[in-house]
Amino acid sequence: MTRWGRALDPEHVLPEHPRPQLERDSWLNLNGWWDHAVTGLDAAPPVEWEGRILVPFSPEAPLSGVGRQTGPDELLWYHREVTLPDGFAGPDGRLLLHFGAVDQTCTVWVDGVEIGAHHGGYLPFTLDLTEVVSTSSTTRDGSTTRPFDVVVRVRDLSNNRGPSSGKQRLARGGIWYTAQSGIWQTVWLEAVPRTYVERLVLVPQLDGGAVDVLVVPAGDGGALPDHATVRVLSDGAVVGGGEAAPGTPLRVALSDVRPWSPEDPHLYDVEVELGEDRVRSYVGLRSFGVGTGDDGVPRLLLNGRPYLHLGVLDQGYWPDGLMTPPSDEAMVHDITTMKRLGFTMLRKHLKVEPLRWYAHCDRIGMLVWQDMVNGGERYRTAAVTWPGRMPIRLRDDRYALLGRADPAGREEFRAEVRETVEHLRNVTSLAVWVPFNEGWGQFDAVAVAAEVRALDPTRSVDHASGWHDQGAGDLWSLHLYGRSFRSPRRRPGERRVLALTEYGGYDLTVAGHTWGPEHFGYRHFDSAHSLGEAFRRLHDDELAPAVPGGLSATVYTQLSDVEDEVNGLLTYDREVHKLPDQLVREVLARLYAGFRRVTQ
Repeated sequence: MTRWGRALDPEHVLPEHPRPQLERDSWLNLNGWWDHAVTGLDAAPPVEWEGRILVPFSPEAPLSGVGRQTGPDELLWYHREVTLPDGFAGPDGRLLLHFGAVDQTCTVWVDGVEIGAHHGGYLPFTLDLTEVVSTSSTTRDGSTTRPFDVVVRVRDLSNNRGPSSGKQRLARGGIWYTAQSGIWQTVWLEAVPRTYVERLVLVPQLDGGAVDVLVVPAGDGGALPDHATVRVLSDGAVVGGGEAAPGTPLRVALSDVRPWSPEDPHLYDVEVELGEDRVRSYVGLRSFGVGTGDDGVPRLLLNGRPYLHLGVLDQGYWPDGLMTPPSDEAMVHDITTMKRLGFTMLRKHLKVEPLRWYAHCDRIGMLVWQDMVNGGERYRTAAVTWPGRMPIRLRDDRYALLGRADPAGREEFRAEVRETVEHLRNVTSLAVWVPFNEGWGQFDAVAVAAEVRALDPTRSVDHASGWHDQGAGDLWSLHLYGRSFRSPRRRPGERRVLALTEYGGYDLTVAGHTWGPEHFGYRHFDSAHSLGEAFRRLHDDELAPAVPGGLSATVYTQLSDVEDEVNGLLTYDREVHKLPDQLVREVLARLYAGFRRVTQ
């Protein structure tokens, strides 16, 4: 257990608003105790339930109170009775049921009526309950007459047959972690007017000192107001605003222009009115890109200037919650700890976090590289492991070899890429998209990178992190474990930014803070002192000399231990820092100083 898991109040589980990028006051958190059961594939909805499960923790997570693995040939069922507060939903409004994420395929019933289904384990979805609940459970004035039942049925194939599964494996071990299933992000209800703001698209225009705002409406089109009103505030004072028709972009000029950066993570509040609807959001003024500094070498840019991305690989796993953080404070702890150590970036590895995690990165000032969640059939050692030890580079149209023989699976991945970009588009701190990692389910990376760039031209793309480079994207992305790093010779015409996007992986076992008896890492050390000396030599002797030659981003493996992996800077329970904070800060400070000497 982590300290946050031990302190968890089952009556107030992750109680904060789950969507800081689009908030209303009219919402009801449905986290907490639900009924659950596990059945065969042909079973009808249970009449009797096996026991309670603490949502949103998967049954495999200790915090769920269940402690069992569900398999691909089983169904996981949830049930909860919901009572709306008096006046929660007005007589002409709509009632929406939101799921942050359910792994993998689910169907939802309300009072026995099927209201919708969803496939995909890492992205949110919303169902409209209005027609069912308004006729069965509320009076015309919105007061409650009786509760209503919600039933959720889930099937999780995990990594068995190709859907996106990230680092989960039914046969876990080494770099692969416990497979989990079911609801794993917040479930919540929201009351909205008859016509409402479905989403906002906020695009900062730093050079012009403005923000482009697109208000996307939903609901009853016949009642659509002719305009939406937008206000932008800085520290409580209005600095810009305007009106525009719903669905029409509005450029809001700002009287106070303050760029966002990790050193000054200033955010503007955004308020939007559409008819009776009122929503709140935020935005930061920043720009990303690729250019050259005074040395003429390609570098990543932040706000028009070269900026060194020193990051860590962040798996986002917890010993008590698995993929679900045990609390808001736990998420903040990881981000602030890495920033205090001197890192400026987290590479979110093969997982989409709850939206609050990204909001904390925005507020605290931590750049994010976002991996797309990998899928595909069984990975072959020759395609995904041997390239780490020998110069094997494959064309990624060899679908069968890379676990992508199924055309439907390839299209499913591309659809999820599009959904992920739209889902995280408004995250201020998100700087780089990473479609593929180490050949895991990789295919057609050039085309996928082009599609990502077309969807979002405001950010950089690392099309193939690790190996099987197809020459696309903005980064020349290398992984290196177990060998010394020397800056590679730049090929003629290579104008991409050199990035070491995984390295290190040095492991140290801390007695009393390990997850199990098996221990995995890339280079073992017996003491904190020897680990610290190796960490210092790695950066001073290998990385620092590469910075003048163009090294512009690094991703150390990793933030914390995860299950068998004991190569984290922190133990899995986040209680022990394996290296002195001051040592890490001093080592990174020397890299920053070398970068400034050649770029400014």
